[in-house]
Amino acid sequence: MADSKMKMSSNLHIAMFPWLAFGHFIPYLHLSNKLAERGCRISFLLPKGVEAKLAKLNRFPNLIHFFPLTIPHVEGLPPGVETLSDIPISLQSHLCTAMDQTRDQVQAILVCAALSVISLVPSEKMMIRGMKCEEMIKKNESSVKPAVEFGSGISFYERMHTAAEESDALAYRTCYEIEAPFVDHLTQHFSKPVLLTGPLLPEKAEAPLEEKWEKWLNKFQPGSVVFCAFGSQNMLQKDQFQELLFGFELSGLPFLAALSKPNDCSTIEEALPDGFEERVQERGLIYGGWVPQEQILNHPSVGCFVSHGGSSSIWESMASHCQIVLVPPSFDYDVHSMIMVEELKVAVEVKRQENGWISKESLSNAIVSVTSPESEVGLMIKSNHARWRKFLLDKDMQEAYVDTFIKNLHDLLH
Repeated sequence: MADSKMKMSSNLHIAMFPWLAFGHFIPYLHLSNKLAERGCRISFLLPKGVEAKLAKLNRFPNLIHFFPLTIPHVEGLPPGVETLSDIPISLQSHLCTAMDQTRDQVQAILVCAALSVISLVPSEKMMIRGMKCEEMIKKNESSVKPAVEFGSGISFYERMHTAAEESDALAYRTCYEIEAPFVDHLTQHFSKPVLLTGPLLPEKAEAPLEEKWEKWLNKFQPGSVVFCAFGSQNMLQKDQFQELLFGFELSGLPFLAALSKPNDCSTIEEALPDGFEERVQERGLIYGGWVPQEQILNHPSVGCFVSHGGSSSIWESMASHCQIVLVPPSFDYDVHSMIMVEELKVAVEVKRQENGWISKESLSNAIVSVTSPESEVGLMIKSNHARWRKFLLDKDMQEAYVDTFIKNLHDLLH
């Protein structure tokens, strides 16, 4: 079977050009590995400074070739910026302008004028089902249509719509079992194929968890630690940051929070509430840098994941044994939350107050509701999560999606 896969796909040469953020680089590389496993050649475009960081994830260096790009400096960006993790989210439109200005480099690499580059179609999809499908689509359209400039004088909506209209097909990292209504809507609306890669869950990490994390987590009972990560793109205000920490403190559980420093603070330490470190002592750890999220989620001591609901975090949490608490910071994540909470019933959402943020009490209550062994909500979520986890980790299911994805690419070329 492996030989037939190799034969079927060996004549495909695919270009990958993800948005300049690690939450996009890594899923694109997971897909590249799956395609290269079947003999596809991959040209992977990325900033120069990122190549070394991704090299260890490239399982097929003979087939997946990195093409480093020089990200030009544009007015409004600090010197040397290459990715979204280098800047606050408020500057992302300038980074998009810089990405646009790599056009000549990209053309020189791709050579082929017929190739459609659809890197500007966002990788984070709305998860919508049932009767809410049309409602959520209309709500999303109204939220992105205003002409908010997103680099080079073009709005985000214009970028998405133009990319979708001018492409030969749309491709998404998802599975039909979860997003059927949305996939059907896209197929009808654009009158073109919608290709699905499947969930593309990351391969189990071979390297051991870094000693500092292993040592800290090993101090606690199995399933007792709350792990929080909001991604590098979501920066809170100081009062929001502190309310989040108060919620962890109030829960009474040990916690590890990987959070960027607030917008209005120069360091994590400056943002901590007065007396907070003394009160939580050894049971709480706040870290402002990058953490190996997937490995931490799968550590035996971690039992609850508090997440912003980003696409990669959704898939990684679904593949773990952790109970899931969602704190969506904006509409894009609201839609992710809706499918997780209302349809799949594998998570609880912390509702925002009138001021746009959560309270420490609501966060603490949500954590307790999924971690308490006597909680009916927690037991229901755990059961549903186990069922979906089994489906998503089904290797035959994932392999079938990738095989079908490649077949559909072949069909586009003939």
